[in-house]
Amino acid sequence: MIIKQISVFVENKPGRLAEIAAVLKKNNIDIRALSIADTRDFGILRLIVNNPDTAILALKQTGFTVSITNVIAIGIDDHPGGLLSALETLYSNNISVEYMYAFTGRAEDMAFVILRVEDNVKAIDVLQKNNITILENSQIYKI
Repeated sequence: MIIKQISVFVENKPGRLAEIAAVLKKNNIDIRALSIADTRDFGILRLIVNNPDTAILALKQTGFTVSITNVIAIGIDDHPGGLLSALETLYSNNISVEYMYAFTGRAEDMAFVILRVEDNVKAIDVLQKNNITILENSQIYKI
């Protein structure tokens, strides 16, 4: 139920994202989801990939600064208000979302969201008790 998210420190200069993509391609790593937050000088690229352990090793060997964060993935109904149910469930149980991002998958009528919360175990328990679909890492890595 825990998904390994890779965070890569990226200098904000031309070609750096292409270098990361080239390392991933060379190592047969497929990106499942991504998010990037940047400032004028640097950014943090957050990745969900099909083989996180290989990606981490390859990126580190190429000189990138990489860290791992455990996140959770949920499946929500793909209609207006689908996300609201999950967010209200977390809020009513005093679980704050540090950040999140969505991505597309192959399931019909379902959207996928990556959540970073302080306590993954508590969040998973609360969401499951409220009929929010928690996705297994194998489901995400195979999308």
